[in-house]
Formats: sequence, structure tokens, C-alpha cells
Amino acid sequence: MSETQNPPTENGGESPGTTVLFVTGMSGAGRTSVANVLEDDGWYVADNVPVSVIAQAVDGVRSSELGAQKVAMVVRANGPGFAEELATLRAELADGGAHTILLFVDASDAVLVRRFEQVRRRHPLQGTGTLSEGIAAERDMLAGVQADADTVIDTSDLSATRLRSIVANAFPSSGGKRLSIAVQSFGFKYGVPIDSDLIADMRFLPNPYWLPELREFNGRDASVRDYVLGQPDAIEFVRRYVEIVDIVARGYLREGKGYMTIGVGCTGGKHRSVAMSEELGRLLAAETDGDGNPLYDVEVSHRDLGRE
Repeated sequence: MSETQNPPTENGGESPGTTVLFVTGMSGAGRTSVANVLEDDGWYVADNVPVSVIAQAVDGVRSSELGAQKVAMVVRANGPGFAEELATLRAELADGGAHTILLFVDASDAVLVRRFEQVRRRHPLQGTGTLSEGIAAERDMLAGVQADADTVIDTSDLSATRLRSIVANAFPSSGGKRLSIAVQSFGFKYGVPIDSDLIADMRFLPNPYWLPELREFNGRDASVRDYVLGQPDAIEFVRRYVEIVDIVARGYLREGKGYMTIGVGCTGGKHRSVAMSEELGRLLAAETDGDGNPLYDVEVSHRDLGRE
């Protein structure tokens, strides 16, 4: 099994400018999977961009509101002169101050045949010939590109998790690997959010709805928040739940999953779940690693707040 070769470096360790990563290789070898990993890790990714417009596209992304400094372009062979065209583009971008990296994604012919047969799709260069002939034509067309590549990843024997790990380690995001956590309050009477990875049920706490002085307020109001968090076991619950999230988060990162949704429910989604979601989000956002860097990117929302 071949993984990465010649891992890239960025301008000798100096503060880099724009990095343009070209993702190319054999059809069916995993270009799209690699692009998904890069996008999850904070790269700006554009797929199937013609080589002739990439320079303008990079300038547009760099000068836009995005201000992206790490740009990945998924490019596909478009003719016999593809290798020379790509080499010329890299030289032009380098002259303009960009750091370019060429990643080639490969797999054995037997694996490529099997993958195309599994999805029942024609090879883009197959034409009226056989699948094997299409693969051979593309491999011949890309021989020069592979020879120029800074990094080659052979996906023949790689699981999706292993591929994600290799790509994430070879091309790290500028901010380091952090799990994104969405904390969402909801009301059980309106249904459990179908995209929740974890569910926390707050119905074990007294319901402020039954107190006339609190009924018209919600969990973001100080009076309701203080009432909910002041109940026996409320603070202990949310602190222990953070410990559970920490354990699950480590497993998610090991498995290559970069996003977690936590549903926090009560009966109507107005009082207890809102207050506890806000507190859970606050505690998770305060979690740091040994160097004081945030462990998570946290967003708190309230699905059913405002419903009658």
C-alpha cells in the first residue's frame, strides 16, 4: 500500500501566503473524497475548474470576502497537453507569490475497474471502447502529471477513514483540527431532530412553565436561566455531559468525523432545554487543549423557541 510521498512544506516554515493545492489523478481513485476532507478542514475547494480559468478563480477567491489563503482546485485531464498546461499554470501562480502543491490520487487498474462497475458508470475517456481501455488512455495522459506530483496517494487498499487521516495530516488546516459542535434545543412534543448525534433530555428538571412569573419568559432570560441551573443536579448534569462529549469527540476525530450535533430537549423547547443548551455551549466553547487552544467550534441554536 502506498500512501504519501514527498510530504509538502510551505515556504521553508515562513508565514505562507496563498497556498494552491491541485488535486488530480485517476478517475475513480478518490479525488472527490480528498476534496471533501480538505473542505471539512477549512480549505476553499473548487471542483472541475478548467485549467484556463484557475488563475482568475484563485485571484477572485483571495480578494473576495472569503479571503481564503488555502485553496484546493480539483482538476481533471482534458487532453494530451494537460500536463504541460498544468505545469505552466503552477509556474504562473508561483511568479505571483502563491505556493503550489500538486497531489496525485491513484489506484490500481483492477480497483478502478471494480469501482466503476459497482457504481455502473462509464469512464470519462471510455468512448465506444471498453472500461479498461478508458482507464489505460487516462493513465497514459496523466503519466507526466504523476511524475511532477509533490504527493502521491494510492487509495487501492485505503479505507475512507484511513484516507481522511492521510490527507488531514499531509495538508493540515491553518487553525488545526477542531470538531465543530452544534448544540440545538428542541421540544419533544414537536419531534426529535433527526440529525442529532447525541440527545440530552432535560425533562428531569422542574418545568418553569408551571410558574406564572416565568411562563412568558424563556431559557435565555436571566430569571429562567437562574431557576433552571439552580435546580438540584442541573449543574452536575451539564458538567458531566461535557465529559461525555469529550469522550465522543475524541472518537469522532479518530474516525474522521468533523461535526457533531447535540439535541437538548424538554417538553416545549422554551425553558429548560434553552437554558441548558446555552450553558452546555458555554462550557464546551471554554474547553481547551494543553496549549490553551479551543478544542471545539461551538454554535448554539434553538429550534422551537418562539413556537406557541
